[in-house]
Amino acid sequence: MPGNSFGTIFRVTTFGESHGLAVGCVIDGCPAGISLSTDDIAGELKKRRPGPMAGPVSSARFEEDEPEILSGLYEGTTLGTPIAIIIRNNDQHSNDYDELKDLYRPGHADWSWEAKYGLRDHRGGGRSSGRETAGRVAAGAVAKVFLRSLGVTVRAWAAAIAGIEVPGPGEEGFDLDEAEQNPFCVPCKKGAEQIAAKLKEIRAGRSGLPGGDSAGGIASCRISGLPAGLGEPVFDKFGALLGHAILSIGACKGIEFGSGFASAASRGSSNNDAPILPPDTRGSTGNTFRTNNSGGMLGGISNGMDVFFRAAFKPVASIAADQTTIDLKGDTQHISVQGRHDLCIVPRAAPVVEAMAALVTADLLLLQRCARGVSLQL
Repeated sequence: MPGNSFGTIFRVTTFGESHGLAVGCVIDGCPAGISLSTDDIAGELKKRRPGPMAGPVSSARFEEDEPEILSGLYEGTTLGTPIAIIIRNNDQHSNDYDELKDLYRPGHADWSWEAKYGLRDHRGGGRSSGRETAGRVAAGAVAKVFLRSLGVTVRAWAAAIAGIEVPGPGEEGFDLDEAEQNPFCVPCKKGAEQIAAKLKEIRAGRSGLPGGDSAGGIASCRISGLPAGLGEPVFDKFGALLGHAILSIGACKGIEFGSGFASAASRGSSNNDAPILPPDTRGSTGNTFRTNNSGGMLGGISNGMDVFFRAAFKPVASIAADQTTIDLKGDTQHISVQGRHDLCIVPRAAPVVEAMAALVTADLLLLQRCARGVSLQL
């Protein structure tokens, strides 16, 4: 089974299944000499983990997600050797899936997985479960520590849930600190209250609509403090690599950069970003252009502005509402997926988006060192 590794220099392999003994990652290419602890990783995993604060939005499965670093460190400092991290599974309820063993869940990978491999792990989706993303977040935590040493930050948040959009950067009401204070990871207190009410309706049912349903949404991400010049201008454009990274997250259905799809209805005179500073061979940061419709990249290369993108996530496929499906024999069956599932994945997907963006950025920073033969001291 290929496709479990990502990156060129800062390269990550994830492993594990939803109901196996553990999930985790192996990171190769992390530079030596970086201070790192389990607390750095646990703090990021906590953002992804459901818990008492999550209220009506998250799964009741509560994993402690305590990372164990098996290799790659000496006295709290990276050695430059592979860093292996495991996160044990302690709260899986495999029996919850017994009734689904012979059924193909609508909206899930059950059918396509069996078509490819001839068998599947029905317990929570196995490798195709969202549980796999814990390894990504652990790896992203290491990447973020490296990025902080260069003055680069990556922040993601829920920009829309169940059709309710909240203010974005530069708009009235946008408060990124607020995203840390509510269970929906939205940067707006009023928006969080509206989303809570909407999700309650979706779970209970209203106006003739059945209960037990789910919702989708949008996660936004901003990468700040970047130098100009990151990204390879042909197949490995910055945006192309981000697209690969973000679209590899389960339930992600689309991504847009800067003004995104809205630019299709605009004109060049309004959409073009005009430079206000010449290229700086040391890597300029800050406002190098009058506008940022490009999302911080031109020709696939960072231009010194913040890299900004939005990713769309479909509604959670596991729902309690009655659905029609087929069994292994092809006979029609009715299915209602019980157990512990998220009502909306976006609040927990935002930390995964953040992690994948950090991995791409760390990799490109190391590649740029090779391209110019200079040390990147921002």
